[in-house]
Amino acid sequence: DDDDDIPQLSSHALAALQEFYLEQQQREGMKTSQGFNQYSVGSIEEDWQLSQFWYSDETASRLAHEAVVEAGKGGRIACVSAPSVYQKLKEQDSKDFSVCILEYDRRFSVYGEEFIFYDYNHPLNLPENLLPHSFDIVIADPPYLSEECLQKTAETIKYLTKGKILLCTGAIMEEQAAKHLGVKICKFIPKHSRNLANEFRCYVNYASALD
Repeated sequence: DDDDDIPQLSSHALAALQEFYLEQQQREGMKTSQGFNQYSVGSIEEDWQLSQFWYSDETASRLAHEAVVEAGKGGRIACVSAPSVYQKLKEQDSKDFSVCILEYDRRFSVYGEEFIFYDYNHPLNLPENLLPHSFDIVIADPPYLSEECLQKTAETIKYLTKGKILLCTGAIMEEQAAKHLGVKICKFIPKHSRNLANEFRCYVNYASALD
């Protein structure tokens, strides 16, 4: 039979594929339904090729709350490669703070002037109107668990922040995070909407409610 040479999906793989397509259809249905919030975490889907892994809703909310408290009334918040937190901040629709998102993925340009294209390989290649030390707190989640990526992202963070830093990265980066940013690990353990193989942690350089 000629069909013998045609690769067949296992029943498990086929079920997983059908589940994926069903989830995709449901997401598209949500997007077209009334009341869809463009700032909801997951409204822009993860691109694993860009090493994107969105936080769980609970984690995004906790980090957004931390940023608002630490920025203070009228404060400015920068989210560097941390779109989940940016989206959660925008969900609040508050005039008590302002926020911008620095991100390599140009899909986030749908957020208008608050989107700033950012490539960690060129850490100080930033718009002229993005003044040094103009943000009350910077939240950053470097896309890769490498010292090179952390070191270059750290240059951006130090340029932007007035002082406060909230870093999210792997537990294995603890020593390098202290070396490049002077941050210490927190007790709070961030979670992602999909489980990651690497243990993930938060780091700060100030007295934090996350500890």
